Amino acid sequence: MTAPALALDGVKVNRAEVPVVHDVTLDAAPGAVTVVLGANGAGKTTLMDGIAGLAPVKAGTIKLDGTPIEKLPPYKRARAGLGYVEQARTTFRTLTVEQNLIVSQSGDGDLGTVYKLFPELDKRRNLQAGHLSGGEQQMLVLGRALVSAPKVVLIDEMSLGLAPMVVRRLMGTVGELAGMGIAVVLIEQFANLALDIGAHVHVLRKGGVVFSGPCEELRGDEDRLHRLYFGGPPLSAATEKDSGTTESEPE
Repeated sequence: MTAPALALDGVKVNRAEVPVVHDVTLDAAPGAVTVVLGANGAGKTTLMDGIAGLAPVKAGTIKLDGTPIEKLPPYKRARAGLGYVEQARTTFRTLTVEQNLIVSQSGDGDLGTVYKLFPELDKRRNLQAGHLSGGEQQMLVLGRALVSAPKVVLIDEMSLGLAPMVVRRLMGTVGELAGMGIAVVLIEQFANLALDIGAHVHVLRKGGVVFSGPCEELRGDEDRLHRLYFGGPPLSAATEKDSGTTESEPE
């Protein structure tokens, strides 16, 4: 069995000293998309910030390629191979597309790969990032993560404010990132689009994991997703046994 690129064990993350995420255990495999779902306020972004070092991890371990990183500052986690695509689509607005990529480049990161994935950016490489459309800015943020030569990329709600056609285009690229051997951890509001490209899914509710299993278990099952997001009667013992998945109430 391939060792996980990212492994969390019993992780607890606070926000402004308030416990938000508790006892989260999950793995992300290289070359695969691991999906994290949940309603607004479930703790998804806080979990991502904890992994990236932007929110304090109060308990548990986070391992990147087998090495604990939970005590490292964010820049050392990035140097170790952790990329983070945050919701805000932060770019250097007065720098050109190419300059944005160059300042983020490290190790084996290749600008040519970014331009191959996003020919839209290739055509605009000399344009200031502030003049890009929302979809192009998201492509640039993904490209900046890619040129840092990551082993793991965290992607938080990249579809916010984008047209469905653009979202589908970006989802295809996320799948291509996994095809390069990168472990992708994806938070996404369009659950079924994420499940279509994902291998494994974890659902958070009230800061805890209430479901872990293959994406195919939840794909297209709106009723089950609603129950997992907002609560409801537990699965029958027979269903749990047949599915081979984990579904539980957080304490």
